[in-house]
Parts: sequence; C-alpha cells; structure tokens
Amino acid sequence: MRTTRTLMQAVMALGVSLAGHAFADLPVETIGQTTLPFPPEPHRTYVVDVEFENLVAGRVVVVDPDQKRYLGMISTGFAAPSVLSRDQRILYSADLFYSRGTRGTRTDVLTAWDTSTLAPIWEVVIPNKRSLALTQRYSLGTSGDDRFVYIYNFTPSTSVTVVDSKSKTVAGELSIPGCVLSYPVGKRGFASLCGDGSLQLITLDETGKEASRSRTAFFDPNAERLVERATHVGDTYYFVTTTGTVRPVDFSGKEPKVLPSWSLTTAEEQKAGWAPGGWQLLAVAPKLNRLYALMHDAHEPMKWEDPSPIIWAFDLATGKKVGELEAPTPIWSMNATGDDQPLLLGSNIEGGLEIFDLKSGKHTGTMEKLVKSATLVLNH
Repeated sequence: MRTTRTLMQAVMALGVSLAGHAFADLPVETIGQTTLPFPPEPHRTYVVDVEFENLVAGRVVVVDPDQKRYLGMISTGFAAPSVLSRDQRILYSADLFYSRGTRGTRTDVLTAWDTSTLAPIWEVVIPNKRSLALTQRYSLGTSGDDRFVYIYNFTPSTSVTVVDSKSKTVAGELSIPGCVLSYPVGKRGFASLCGDGSLQLITLDETGKEASRSRTAFFDPNAERLVERATHVGDTYYFVTTTGTVRPVDFSGKEPKVLPSWSLTTAEEQKAGWAPGGWQLLAVAPKLNRLYALMHDAHEPMKWEDPSPIIWAFDLATGKKVGELEAPTPIWSMNATGDDQPLLLGSNIEGGLEIFDLKSGKHTGTMEKLVKSATLVLNH
C-alpha cells in the first residue's frame, strides 16, 4: 500500500511539474477576424441553411466558388429568410428568437450584417408576424434604392412589414389579404401574387407608407398551378407552372404587363414525363440572357418539389432550349451570378455546392458538405 501511495504522489508531482512547464512555454493565443474584400468578388456565394435537424437557429455559409474556399458563416434565427442589399454591403436576415431557446417570449428582429466582416451592424425589432415557413425568395426583399426592406408576414392573414434602413425603424405594415410574398419592383414598390390569379402592385412614398395599389389579372388558378418562387431580370419576373409553362410579367411600367407565355418542354417531352422541379428551381444569367430550370425526367404531380441533377438552359429572347447541364448529385436550389463570366451554383442533397461555368457549359467541381439543409443560394 505504501509503495502504491508513493508512486501516485510521484506521478502527480511529475504531472504538475510538466503542466507548469507547458503552460509557461505556450504563447498567449490571440483571436482575430478576417475582413473580406469590398466590393465582393463577383462569384461570392451565400448559402442559406435552415438546419432541418435543429430549426431553432439557422446559418448562412459564405464561400468563394472559384477558389472553392470557405470564407465564413453568419448565425441566424429560426428559419430566417435572407436577402442581399443592392449596394452589396449588407445581408439582411429576418430573425426569430425565443427567450428559452425553444419556448418563452418571442422576439423578431431584422438584422443587418456587414458582408465584409460578417458581423451584425444594426437590428430593428419588428412585429411578431414574420412568416414561419421554409425560407424562399421574396419572403424578404429590398427596394430598388435599398431604402426599405420588405418582410413578408403570415398569421395566417398576410401583410408586409416595411423597415426604413435609413432611420432604422419600422415604417409601417401593409395588408395584402389573399396574397403572398413581396416581389420588389421599381424604386419604391413591390408586387404580391394573389389566390384569385391576380397580381397586386403597391407603391410607397418617401416615408414607406402606401402611395398606390392596383390589381392585374395574371393566370387562372383553377386551370394551372403556378409556382410562387419566380426569378427575375430587372423588373421582369419569370414564373413557371408545375407542368412547365413560363409566365413572364413586366413591372417596369405604371401597371404590370403580362408577357406572352411559353413552354419549357415540347409536346413530345411532356408526353415523356419532363417537367420542372425543385425548391429554388429557376435561375437567370442576365449577361447571357438565359434562364435555367431544374427538370424531372419522370414528373409526378405531387412530387414536383423533389430535387434533380438535370438542368435545362433556355434563350430568354426566343424561349428555345439551348443547352443541358447535369450535376453528379441531385440539386434542390440554385442561382446564377450576374457578371460577364457567370457561374450556376446549386445546393445538392448532401449539403454540397455544385459549380457550373455557364459560358463553357461545364461542371467545374463540387464543394462538399458545406451545410445541412440549404434552401436558398444568394449572389450579388
């Protein structure tokens, strides 16, 4: 027993001695923060991850797809929609928090994040009405001059909270009964898609209050199912039905102008089962004047939101198919960059990012396992 006690004391003494020596030799650790360049690289990409396995908090992962580099992360609230400001300086998120994590007092805020430091620079407490839904385009948007931020509410009545980014206050709330989302148009306005098949257009004055409102017939909801997750070039928005009819609308005038529709598929392709699918299923490369659509080769009516590895390219001037891309792993959401050398970036079902060079039409690689459950891909 005495031998064992003596051995233990010796080992403890040696451990204390070594620990003290190690602590003395270790340099003091400093923690720094890398600042990303401004203006951002043309292809910098922000992947919105709602984290299905958690949902209490989400994140936005920032990457450089050219160098296939992870640049940083922004932590957001429960299923928070996000959008980039037009001046490229801010990423907005409409966050929701509970005082006890999963329960307690609810607080909603609009947070402005610096795109160089990825740190919050200001926030505004907003009404506890923000839509609690899977994040999608146009549940959060900015006015053409970045003055106002539009936050879509669902309680289940629908409305839009308007935040003044200059005064950093809530400017007001605009009711949009029977309509959903806010598609920013012009300098100070937004449109909403309504259940009766119409488009509602609201313009704002200099204080963020309603200046005018109008309704325009758009489609027949009894005859077709229109996907609300459109894409756009300037003030022209491109919607698509679940069977592949593209329905464009031009908001550049005083009233919306519904443009001629066209189909993603030929009669033979429709018969063979081709139709669009996915979550963020449309993208546009404006400098190429092309639209890209995720396509299913065996379309099923109740599974049109399923991912797909197949992407078709269309000339926006003619509506004709001009190419086809294929990813090694099925894609659920995608977006294209707006520069002269555009990339198509698709979040795949394994949490990776598929990268395509759109000028060459080639798949140039995959960034593996960046996120858990991406719903949106954002670019400047």
